Amino acid sequence: MTSPVVIAVRAELRKNRDKRTRESAQRFFKEEVKFYGVKSALVRKIARAYFNKIKNLDKKEIFALCEELFAADYSEEAFIAAEWAFRLKQQYAPEDFQVFAGWVKKYVNNWAKCDTFCNHAVGALVEKYPVLLPGLKVWAKSDNRWVKRAAAVSLILPARRGKFLKEVFAIADILLEDPDDLVQKGYGWLLKEASRQHQQEVFAYLMKYKKTIPRTAFRYALEKISPQLRSQAMTK
Repeated sequence: MTSPVVIAVRAELRKNRDKRTRESAQRFFKEEVKFYGVKSALVRKIARAYFNKIKNLDKKEIFALCEELFAADYSEEAFIAAEWAFRLKQQYAPEDFQVFAGWVKKYVNNWAKCDTFCNHAVGALVEKYPVLLPGLKVWAKSDNRWVKRAAAVSLILPARRGKFLKEVFAIADILLEDPDDLVQKGYGWLLKEASRQHQQEVFAYLMKYKKTIPRTAFRYALEKISPQLRSQAMTK
C-alpha cells in the first residue's frame, strides 16, 4: 500500500511535469530513462518541502519511504529518495551500509541515479564510518556496471577534501582496465578529485599505469592536474 506522503509527492511531480524538460533530459542518457519532466530546481524544492513533513519520523520509516520512491524508477523520485536519505546523515549507523547497498543493486540503473545517491548519502556514510570502506572495494569487483561505478563515485567528496587516498588508488586498481566507459569515467572522476589535494601522488599513479589505463579515464583524471604536468603526461 502506497504511503500518503509518496502519493502526495507523485501528485506534485505530475502537476509540474513538462514535455520539453522530459525530452531534453533523455538526451543525456544512452538507455531509456523514466522522467516526469520536472526541472531539477523544482524537484529539489519538492524534496525539501516534503522532508519537512516527515523529518520527525523514525529513520527506518523514512528509509521505507525512500525505497518506495526508488522502486518507481522515475528519475525525479530517485532524486528525492537520495536527498531524503542524505538528510538523515546525522542518524547514520554502520548497518545502513547494507540498506544502501541493496538500493544500489536493485534500483540504480543509470549514471544520474548512481551519482546523486552515492556522491552524497553513501559518501557521507563511509566518511562517517571508515570501517565500511572495504565494502566499496567489494562493489568494485561486481559484475554490475552501476555497482562498480558506485564504488568510485561514493568517494568523490571525501577525495576532494584529501581523504582516503589509499582507498582511492585501491578502487582505481580494481577498475583500471574495465572496458565500460561509464565505469572509466567514474574512477577517472575520482582520481581527478583526489588530485586537488594530492596532485603529485595522482600524477605518479597515472604515469605508472599510462600504458594500461583507458584514455577516457586518463583524460578525466588529468583535468585538475597542472597544465605543465598534464602536458608532460600527454606527451610522454
